[in-house]
Amino acid sequence: MKKIIEPSELIINSDGSVFHLHLLPEQLTDRIILVGDPGRVDMVASFFDTRTFEVSSREFHTIGGTYGGKPIMCLSHGIGPDNIDIVVNELDALANIDFATREVRPEHRTLHMVRIGTSGALQPELKLGTPVIAEKAIGFDGVLNYYAGRNDVADLDFEHALCEQTGWNPLWAKPYVVDADAHLVEMIGRDDMVRGNTISAVGFYGPQGRELRLPLANPDLNRRIEEFRHNGRRVTNYEMESAPLQGLARLMGHKAMTVCSIIANRMCHDVTPNYKTAIHDLIGTVLDRI
Repeated sequence: MKKIIEPSELIINSDGSVFHLHLLPEQLTDRIILVGDPGRVDMVASFFDTRTFEVSSREFHTIGGTYGGKPIMCLSHGIGPDNIDIVVNELDALANIDFATREVRPEHRTLHMVRIGTSGALQPELKLGTPVIAEKAIGFDGVLNYYAGRNDVADLDFEHALCEQTGWNPLWAKPYVVDADAHLVEMIGRDDMVRGNTISAVGFYGPQGRELRLPLANPDLNRRIEEFRHNGRRVTNYEMESAPLQGLARLMGHKAMTVCSIIANRMCHDVTPNYKTAIHDLIGTVLDRI
C-alpha cells in the first residue's frame, strides 16, 4: 500500500519547494556539505567549479554547483539539533517523496551528507585547529528519542555506561549514541584527522557547562565526561548537531558524518577566535575526498 503524506505533515510552498529550505526536488544533489553559518556557504561554494543555483530562506542558505565535475551543494542548517531535524527531514522528502502525488517513492535515493563545523575539545591534548571526526556522536538533545527504531541505530551499551559513570540527571533527555557512516569516515578520515566521540549538546552555555550569571545544576559534569571511559573510548569534544544528523540519516537510509575543527579547549581554557583559516583548509580537504 502506497503511503500518502498529508499536506499538514509535509508543507509544500506554492512554487513547489519544500517549506523551510525552499529547495525544489530537481535542485537536490546526492552529495551535500552542511555548515552551521549561512555565511560559510559562500566560503564552501568558492571552491566549486560552477554554481547552478542559490536559495536563501531564514538561516537556510544553499548554493548548488559542481566540484571536480560532479554535482554538489552546500546548505547551512543554523545552530542546534532542532534545525537538524528540519533539514534532514526536508532533504529526505526532496529525495524520496513525489511532491506531485505526495506518495513515498518506491525506490530509495541515498544522500551523502558531511557536516563541517567548529567544536570545543574536552581532552587537554587536543590542540586548537585539530580536525575531529565524530566517529560516534552522543546526543544530549533528545531529538532521536521521538522516532521509532531509535534503539536499532544506537549504541545502547555506550549510552548505559555514560549514564552510569556521569550520574546522569533524570531531568535531562536520555542520551543516544550513533555511529557515523563507516564508508564516509574512511573516505574523509586520514592521518590528519582525529577519530573522536563527539557530544551534541542542546545549547551553548549551560548545556555545555558554561556558567555566566546562572549557576549550573551539575557544575562538575564536564569533569565527569572527561573522565568517562567505555571500551577504550572517551569523549573528545562538544558541538551541537552531529548526533541528530547521524541518527536521522541512519533511520532514513542515508550516509552522514561530521568533522569539526577545534576552536576552543574547555579543559585548558584556551580559545582561538581566528579560526577561519583552519575551516577554509578543512573545507578544501573534505571536498577533495567526498
